[in-house]
Amino acid sequence: MTIQWFPGHMAKARRQVTEKLKFIDIVYELVDARIPLASRNPMIDEIITNKPRLVLLNKADMADPKITKEWINFYKSNGIQALAIDSQTGTGLKQIITSSRDILKEKFDKMAAKGIKPRAIRALIVGIPNVGKSTLINRLAKKNIAQTGDRPGVTKAQQWIKVGKDLELLDTPGILWPKFEDQLVGQKLAATGAIKDTILNLQDIAVYVLNFLKEEYPERLKDRYNIEELPEEIVPLFDEIGKRRGCMVAGGYIDYDKTSELILRELRSQKLGPISFEEPKQFEENESNE
Repeated sequence: MTIQWFPGHMAKARRQVTEKLKFIDIVYELVDARIPLASRNPMIDEIITNKPRLVLLNKADMADPKITKEWINFYKSNGIQALAIDSQTGTGLKQIITSSRDILKEKFDKMAAKGIKPRAIRALIVGIPNVGKSTLINRLAKKNIAQTGDRPGVTKAQQWIKVGKDLELLDTPGILWPKFEDQLVGQKLAATGAIKDTILNLQDIAVYVLNFLKEEYPERLKDRYNIEELPEEIVPLFDEIGKRRGCMVAGGYIDYDKTSELILRELRSQKLGPISFEEPKQFEENESNE
């Protein structure tokens, strides 16, 4: 299955981001803590060039905490500060301004030495759709400024938002790249809800999810669906879950569409526990293969 999704407003957003960079002190790169690699737009490096960066691993409550720690250490070893946050509950958000000041200390010290009065940090937030940018902005600003939604592509325009006296944020629409070179990236994005379900074959995504869970989190599958031994083949596993959850059609057959929706809904609502689909070693493997 080939997954592509690049609405016209995203191409426009890329141009606008490039134009606004001269006003920006730091870039907040928001990624999904469950898929920090797949939820990272590879265009970002060429768009933001050498601007200081703070990586925000959002939805950290939904990710495997052990693996999230590995990601933070991985970024640190590469000279990049990263924070694990949850924009829904506000966990970790207080550290954002502190880390920003730390990253920008040299720049602001030079400005002070020239007699320039202290001012708010100007930050640009970038990230793919549905990674939680609008929720993060509303949490930081302590009011509903940015439009939010549980579907990708809600934000369609740029806006400046003040966060107290310390921070000014520039929100941007979520930007996905025009083509996923690796279809596994598309599957991970689809599984976590970054791509509209209406354009997907949900059975294919559910098969990807079950295969992954079977390999990496087999006990979660057994516990959630009360299965003693996981079948080797994916179809019998689908059948077992469908039967146990009553996803049936007339004649006693499994409703695979309904079963697929169930699996994805339970994954995204954390009924299967905190799950990470990627580890730092995969990033290193990707780099070595390029």
